[in-house]
Amino acid sequence: LYHGVGLADEYPTLPHAIDWTDDTPDGVLVSGIVLCVESYIGRLGGREGVKIEDQILITETGNEQLSSYPLDERLLGG
Repeated sequence: LYHGVGLADEYPTLPHAIDWTDDTPDGVLVSGIVLCVESYIGRLGGREGVKIEDQILITETGNEQLSSYPLDERLLGG
């Protein structure tokens, strides 16, 4: 679902429920952290797919989307 960006590439992380294990570290979201919120679009067990990620800055009042690359609706099934 999301992972960190920077010196510790994947931390903090929130994996999908099927990827959660007992040793998945707890994380705390505080102001100033940048995260990549991602989604994999593809067929389960398939050979091809695409990951769509947005970089999000956690702020004192919520969040701010940092990435601004336009997504083509034709590629999103829209």
